[in-house]
Amino acid sequence: MNTRFEEKDGQYIMYFEGRLDTAAAAKTEQEMKVLHECEGHNIVLDCSKMEYISSSGLRLFLGLLKIAKSKGSKVTISGMNDSLKQVFAMTGFTHLFDFS
Repeated sequence: MNTRFEEKDGQYIMYFEGRLDTAAAAKTEQEMKVLHECEGHNIVLDCSKMEYISSSGLRLFLGLLKIAKSKGSKVTISGMNDSLKQVFAMTGFTHLFDFS
């Protein structure tokens, strides 16, 4: 799993590439900590190059959502493939996040 962070037009954008599985979760969690300082910035999680997400990855996204909401920020997920959409639908996460 590779990530890249960018601040653009008042938004925090995190790009994900590869598989966000249990093995990659700890490293990815550290890389996502920059998003925890989101007050005043909305967050976009660009998953257009993400191939897979495990329950560990879903936990990271949910944790970020809770932090962002507590700071008045919004989390939007973009670019998900059909496989990722199916995982989010099965877990009920489609009701928690905004998608673009």
